[in-house]
Amino acid sequence: MYRSRPRGSLHKDMLDFLSSMADDQELLAYDLLGSQAHVLMLKDIGLLTYDDTKAILTALDQLRDQPTLLNKQNAEDIHECIESSVIEQIGIEIGGKMQIGRSRNDQVILDILMKVRDDINDISDAIITLIQSLLEKADENIKTVMPLYTHLRQAQIGSFSHFALAYVDSLLRDMERLFACYERINRSPLGAGAVGGSRIKLDRLKTAKLLGFTGLIENSIDATSSRDVIIEFASNLVMIMLTLSRITEDFIIWSSDEFAYLDISDEYSSSSSSMPQKKNPDPLELLRGKSGRVLGDLFGMTSIIKSLPSGYSRDLQELKPSLWRMSVSTSQALKVMNYIIKTITINKGRMLEASDNSYALSFDTAELLSVKYGVSFRVAHRIMGRLVQKAAARNKQPLRMVSIEDVRKVLYEIDCNIKAEDVLNHIKRMTPNLSISSRQSLGSPNPEQLQARVKLLRTKVLKYRERISKRKRSTSEAFRKLTLLAHNYSGNDVK
Repeated sequence: MYRSRPRGSLHKDMLDFLSSMADDQELLAYDLLGSQAHVLMLKDIGLLTYDDTKAILTALDQLRDQPTLLNKQNAEDIHECIESSVIEQIGIEIGGKMQIGRSRNDQVILDILMKVRDDINDISDAIITLIQSLLEKADENIKTVMPLYTHLRQAQIGSFSHFALAYVDSLLRDMERLFACYERINRSPLGAGAVGGSRIKLDRLKTAKLLGFTGLIENSIDATSSRDVIIEFASNLVMIMLTLSRITEDFIIWSSDEFAYLDISDEYSSSSSSMPQKKNPDPLELLRGKSGRVLGDLFGMTSIIKSLPSGYSRDLQELKPSLWRMSVSTSQALKVMNYIIKTITINKGRMLEASDNSYALSFDTAELLSVKYGVSFRVAHRIMGRLVQKAAARNKQPLRMVSIEDVRKVLYEIDCNIKAEDVLNHIKRMTPNLSISSRQSLGSPNPEQLQARVKLLRTKVLKYRERISKRKRSTSEAFRKLTLLAHNYSGNDVK
């Protein structure tokens, strides 16, 4: 199709090596839309007659409605496939005009940007859905106390609601990154040509508007050869998968027999082929594994780009399979995590038992002693640390079971004049519920704070949902108008 200088046809093995047809099926619909917009613009600037325009748009409509008409034989990519199929229907004298002022180089990035634009909207919707499920669990478990961990050791007492909201905030940041990326993605490269533009005064703003873009990538070199916004999008997907992988790791640990804080629904668990008692969190493990694959795809994409000169290079073709895989994996992972969150069982009694017997309560008591009795926090820290040592040495008994003699001995060793009876009384009174309800700092698991935070986040999430819907409506309306304009020439029904 494109072999004007080289003689003969490509060797079959070379065509197989060069061809991106297997990966380009994702771009078929977008390439047809881009071709429609380009042809309509060429008509408007006087380079196509009415009859030329009608013939080309009719052929494009037929390819859209009957993809089996596509001549995929000997095609290097979807762009050549569509153009050669149009020419096969209406002849090269008319069909060959479709490519005036256009190159595969601006076509391919146009198609990719339109697909990524839709992927961002779909993934943002999936993030919102997951966030809403987390908010539901947070609202239900505001007073469900549990140990919080650092270094995978019990650190302070918190609540499952506080834990869920932590990941809500993380996912919101993931989505905010996608929102910022969308603004850079939503600019049209069409009309940049191969690398240096065209001597024809193309109406690039018109094609951008027809395709729902809010602006242009102006510089023709930048438009055809830069892929930074694609790498940005891929990086955002990695960030999302890292967030999901962290949730996954928590759930795998907490659903183990040793923790038993929560139970994964049977519907999202697997059984062992040999051990009848097993209930394995296979979907979570696969999600954790897929996050590694997504990270690997990003590394592969950046490795391809790192040494490329300015201007289009065929190496860029190899970005597409990685990009498609990353989008699919991230979408699937968000859906799977949402199913798991919605059906998970929180073992409140087990979490309360672990919290009630946790040495993490010593932190609250140390703060209380420091503030109430005017001793330095380091002194209070030492008192509680030594009392924990004594409790742990006695078969890891709960802190509340330390004796008055132990308290007196520790206070004597540290030379602290707080009454032993007062210290022991505070230790015995410090329950998990008192621990979280007494927290005053902003962002703590205090139930009143959590209730207010859930309410605020629900409102915020609804606004994000409205913004996503507005973006979707904008592109859908642009495509509807584009299809209607093409229909005026082709006579085909608008679908």
